[in-house]
Amino acid sequence: MHDIDSRLAFTVELARKAGELGGRYFREIESLTIESKGHQDLVSNGDREVELFIRAALQKEFPDDAIVGEEHAALSGTTGHVWVIDPIDGTANFVRGIPAWCVVIACARNGVTEIGVINEPSTGEIFYARRGGGAFLNGRPIRTSGAASLTEGSVGTGFSNRAELKNIVTLIQLLFVEGGVFFRNASGALMLAYVASGRLLAYCEEHMNSWDCLAGLLLVEEAGGRILVPDPETTVERGTMVIAGGAGVFDKIGALCDKAFSR
Repeated sequence: MHDIDSRLAFTVELARKAGELGGRYFREIESLTIESKGHQDLVSNGDREVELFIRAALQKEFPDDAIVGEEHAALSGTTGHVWVIDPIDGTANFVRGIPAWCVVIACARNGVTEIGVINEPSTGEIFYARRGGGAFLNGRPIRTSGAASLTEGSVGTGFSNRAELKNIVTLIQLLFVEGGVFFRNASGALMLAYVASGRLLAYCEEHMNSWDCLAGLLLVEEAGGRILVPDPETTVERGTMVIAGGAGVFDKIGALCDKAFSR
């Protein structure tokens, strides 16, 4: 029987080990096999092997749980728990030698995320949270920004090829008018972790897949921020719009997203 704390401890250690494996591929990028899945959407053999490593560990420890990952077919389960994996978020950075990528593992129960872990191996930072237990970075509690204005920092933005290009352009224009500035590092999960730790004021993207966002959204919630709550019935399979930020700016960035995304 695994309680939520033992699941979290297992997940943190698994993300750490997966990050070490990913790091070995990262240090040998000249030997990577790289393919394109679409506009600015890349995958490498490193992504696939790291996901297989994570899946094998999960199947051994939690054989009756479901697994959903970015690079391999979903596995069904019987417990109501589903593990949601992005082995390397920020692959466009990873394959070009840019040290801004992360391992992302979330665990949801009946559609509600209970555990979220984001490991950025290049910095040695592991962000993690469990529902009702707070959010942490390498053992230290983290909090979202206390800023009350979009002029006080940067807002992370992402672009999905499942959305209209003009919408993100509109959002950035609106943000500039409000005196804000946008930040993008090609890893949505990592930017959500930066929101949870107060480095970014907020993050928004018209559509994210579940493996990119569930862990980070839980981190933001547990760090005292606010999020657009994803639909527990559909998000794991279909993804969701993402708006997340510190409590003082959430309504402001939400209003901009209303205009830009025709929410």
